[in-house]
Amino acid sequence: MKNFTQTILFFSLILSVGCSKKDHAKITVATAANMQFAIQEIVKSFTEQTGISCDIVIGSSGKLTAQIKEGAPYDIFISADTKYPKALYTQGFATSPPEIYAHGSLILWSISDTLRPNLKFLDKDYIQHIALANPKTAPYGEAAISVLRHYDIYPQIQNKLVYGESISQTNQFIVSGAAQVGFTTKSVVLSAQMKGKGNWISIPKNSYTPIAQAVILIQKEKVSKNATKFYEYLFSLKSKEILENFGYLVTEK
Repeated sequence: MKNFTQTILFFSLILSVGCSKKDHAKITVATAANMQFAIQEIVKSFTEQTGISCDIVIGSSGKLTAQIKEGAPYDIFISADTKYPKALYTQGFATSPPEIYAHGSLILWSISDTLRPNLKFLDKDYIQHIALANPKTAPYGEAAISVLRHYDIYPQIQNKLVYGESISQTNQFIVSGAAQVGFTTKSVVLSAQMKGKGNWISIPKNSYTPIAQAVILIQKEKVSKNATKFYEYLFSLKSKEILENFGYLVTEK
């Protein structure tokens, strides 16, 4: 249990990355929870190259969108889909239309070394809880529901579903063993913190709508030059390399 407790600590909601002492140069990056580990690597690389520090705020795409509308002081929004960034741009919260930086992959994961995840086994009695992100605010949760409906197993297992506020909380349910299995992003099991823990399978791509993930610069009276630099860095060769290492399919800008 000690290892589980230590592991869960990685899923904190707010992260501060970057060692620059130039606080005036700091920017705030609101990031969908599926990108939690990848964004740490990208920010680390960005800070090393530019000296610009970044605060990372982790949450579901829907909740981060609501916070932006309420005036949260974010500079960049890295979403898990295109829907929320498009809505923000339409309503005047973004400097330009959203751009897709990557496509994500959905997996079924169990922290147990003896349990082999399988969609066909989700209705079995020994599977009592299945974790997924809230489909109302988290694109990966919406994708998971699509998978369950695609294979016509949703009616049989809907009472077993346990909803996390985001992928981050969903991962906590899985890692703690509160849920025997759960739907999450491939980037989590490829992270240094989670690699080799438990068992997972990829979900067939034809069972859910491709998870196109987009980014926007938040509209402000004066958009930070450092935020623009980070936005552009997200599409750099180095960022793409990091994203690919975390299981994302990168796209051209």
